[in-house]
Amino acid sequence: MRLARFSLIGLLGAVLQLSSLQLMTQYFHVRGLLAAAAAVEITLLHNFIWHEKFTWRDRTSKGLPQRIIRLWRFHLGNGFVSLFGNTVLIYFLAERLKLPVLSSAVAAIGLCSLANFLLADRWVYPAPG
Repeated sequence: MRLARFSLIGLLGAVLQLSSLQLMTQYFHVRGLLAAAAAVEITLLHNFIWHEKFTWRDRTSKGLPQRIIRLWRFHLGNGFVSLFGNTVLIYFLAERLKLPVLSSAVAAIGLCSLANFLLADRWVYPAPG
């Protein structure tokens, strides 16, 4: 069930990431790599909030200090995988192989999602005990 919730939030995040990427590249003429990094950061914050309130709601935080630690862990773990993984994969696919930026982003999101779930479940929101 948790993986389904994670996947739902991930799907919403993917739509947000792709929409942000499209908006930045097509309408604001931001270069693909910079737009990809910014879109990932926007999505990270979105996903953290939803995972905190929905996906791992049974693993409640013990106040603001723990929530801040979780946010940092989320950024370090999922952020690294998403930002580094997506940026490298999009660079390779879009810049080197000359595939469309949006198609490259979809592929990158899919490749990074399982690692993100495992990091979140085991490190960001560890089970008590």
